[in-house]
Amino acid sequence: MKKIEAIIKPFKLDDVKEGLAGLGVKGLTVTEVKGFGRQRGHKEVYRGAEYQVDFVSKLKIEIVLTADLVADAVRLIKEKAHTGQIGDGKIFILPVEEVIRIRTGERGKDAI
Repeated sequence: MKKIEAIIKPFKLDDVKEGLAGLGVKGLTVTEVKGFGRQRGHKEVYRGAEYQVDFVSKLKIEIVLTADLVADAVRLIKEKAHTGQIGDGKIFILPVEEVIRIRTGERGKDAI
């Protein structure tokens, strides 16, 4: 099993979610996050005054799935979250040792 963590632009969430559902992903977690990468934030103008925004608002999507779905899920996230602009995001793939469904006690693939 693997865990995919993807940091994406907020307006791309619906496209990514619908695409993952089409792959058979049964659930995901979405968290509002702030951070910066190489772009180091950006400047905005508010009521005529320019100020530096150090942390950019993004969404973090977390998905746990079987290893056989990872390549397709990563391809789909890259395709659906891509704008070609700075700040499109990142995808992290991590190993998952065990999954346990609290309600039933199921483990492993059955708990996903």
